[in-house]
Amino acid sequence: MKETTKILTIQDVSCYGQCSITVALPVISAFGIETAVLPSAVLSTHTSGFTGYTVRDLTEDLPLIREHWESEGIYFDAIYTGFISSITQIDYIKDIIDSRLKPEGKVFVDPAMADHGEFYNGFDQDFADKMGELCKIGDYILPNTTEACYILHKAWKEEFTKEEMLEMANDLTAFTKRHVILKGDTHKEGKMGMIVVDKEESTTEFVYNDKVNYISHGTGDVFASSFVGSTIIGKTPSESAKIAGEFTKKAIEETVGDPTHTYGVKFERVIPQLQDIIKSI
Repeated sequence: MKETTKILTIQDVSCYGQCSITVALPVISAFGIETAVLPSAVLSTHTSGFTGYTVRDLTEDLPLIREHWESEGIYFDAIYTGFISSITQIDYIKDIIDSRLKPEGKVFVDPAMADHGEFYNGFDQDFADKMGELCKIGDYILPNTTEACYILHKAWKEEFTKEEMLEMANDLTAFTKRHVILKGDTHKEGKMGMIVVDKEESTTEFVYNDKVNYISHGTGDVFASSFVGSTIIGKTPSESAKIAGEFTKKAIEETVGDPTHTYGVKFERVIPQLQDIIKSI
């Protein structure tokens, strides 16, 4: 019998709101991949559009969980990091990668810390610099333009030209020596794009999806989770980006027009279409 592929995702649990682990667990599982979770924090809701939410930081639990996994001989074929609560957690996560990832395992880093030119609440440049260290040990990194600018100490702006996006992607590749999926290219009218740098094939490609004029919390998590799933089942970085972009677009389309659904996108409704999306790429 073929051995089951196991992936660990490390990010927060927002008990209400479609983001982080509540996205990663069902989406990656839909690819037929066994998905384990390690929460970095537990929040009553996510932080966008809600006030008075509760936060339980789980930093000190991370090394204890790692020690238990070591005693049980638990290893993973891939590790995928999302929202991380503190600089200290990044060091603990490095230890988990060193000790719990199989020798040929892959690491995916979504440096979820900023968007639209600003850090998320509680993050700063010191955190971005530490996140840059984590990106250097990831096999695939998936920043948006704001996160890329903070990692590279560049100035952010609302729109970047094609040439500027290429320069940023190349700088990220030079900095990390990893596969880079840089999200947020807007220079092509009516399209939302990204740059995919495939280190193994030495290729750089712009990947586009039709743009849906709708902004929502959690779309980055939908994209990253479906990218991870696609890559684990054997798709190239470019193919995975196309699948993830299409899956995310369809999830946004399912949500547009519902004024009561302001806390995420209805990705669950698109999961039954996932296999068709994979076959179409």
